[in-house]
Amino acid sequence: MSLPGVDLKSLPKVSLHDHLDGGLRPETIIELAAKAGHTLPATDPEELRSWFLESADSGSLERYLETFEHTIAVMQSHDDLVRVAREFVEDLAEDGVVYGEVRWAPEQHLTAGLSLDDAVEAVQEGLEEGMDAVDEAGGYIEVGQIITAMRHGDRGSEIAQLAVRHRDNGVVGFDLAGAENGFLPSRFTEAFTYLAENNFPATVHAGEGAGLESIQDALVHGRALRLGHGVRIAEDIHLDVQEEDGNDVGTLTLGDLAQWVRDRQIPLELCPSSNLQTGAIAAFGTTIAEHPIDLLHQLGFNVTVNTDNRLMSGVSLTGEFGLLVETFGYGLDTVLELTLNAVHASFLPIESREQLADFIIEHFEDAMEEMDDFEDSEEFETFDASDLGDAGRDE
Repeated sequence: MSLPGVDLKSLPKVSLHDHLDGGLRPETIIELAAKAGHTLPATDPEELRSWFLESADSGSLERYLETFEHTIAVMQSHDDLVRVAREFVEDLAEDGVVYGEVRWAPEQHLTAGLSLDDAVEAVQEGLEEGMDAVDEAGGYIEVGQIITAMRHGDRGSEIAQLAVRHRDNGVVGFDLAGAENGFLPSRFTEAFTYLAENNFPATVHAGEGAGLESIQDALVHGRALRLGHGVRIAEDIHLDVQEEDGNDVGTLTLGDLAQWVRDRQIPLELCPSSNLQTGAIAAFGTTIAEHPIDLLHQLGFNVTVNTDNRLMSGVSLTGEFGLLVETFGYGLDTVLELTLNAVHASFLPIESREQLADFIIEHFEDAMEEMDDFEDSEEFETFDASDLGDAGRDE
């Protein structure tokens, strides 16, 4: 899962698209489910982990989303939200993440009597406990909340106000998520207008379960500063084949929407393994090698790499980068470029982004020097690339 002489896991990373209810530890789910009286499909941690992965790997976004019934069920009390958030931060730090934005929908966590504000405060308490624990262990991580409104709900404006109300208590952005088909962001125009009037940033899930119309609507009515997934923007890239001197010559052309997204450098929150599992890249193929992430990167789109749901997809951010290294032959310079894309796409103030970028560049430069030393060593002469193994799954 690493380049020769470099441990990808040790490198600083930035996570922009990671769902709180999609990153629980199986052991935690089992313990909390027993306390809540919730029945699970398995009570052995490894069996439960396998069940989530197999259930999510269906090629359907709707079936993928069904797995969340079990995680959300054990995230209804103050203490449970605190624990899940704390462990979420600890797991990110273990994976080398130094800045993360965790998204979740407070409206889904009220069945045990919490208010929306109670839920946000509980998650923030857990995030801060996690950050403190990482700091005490000699590490560093900063994590902010992205408050999500669900497409099938009618609480968009209420959730937008909630997010703005907690902007000084760890909330850094707003998101719209859930089943994409039939629920365009234009249904929530009032909420997005409120966010814009209060100078509060939004990212919108678009271009995952639905196509170009959804992306267009996210940009126009959602005023999206980033596209959650956005992978189907590649459907607006066209291959024109013409015959020249007896040979077929292909030319790629961008449609108006793709041109706009690229030229304005609107960040794409791509999640390679998840995009494959949910069928988001069905128009391009059924393997990671057919994922348009490399095409988008080569054409100059603002590509960031993310996990989406670490439990459901059975991935880590290290694993996703390792998958791209193995599949597309990316070097450390490309991994750094994609990481810096995420830094500058984050909802941090610009001063913090610049400091974070400097920190990351410094660590990558050290890794590049170590890589050069390794390549000059006798150990490199016997290095076998097959030892990299399956880069798509957790270690």
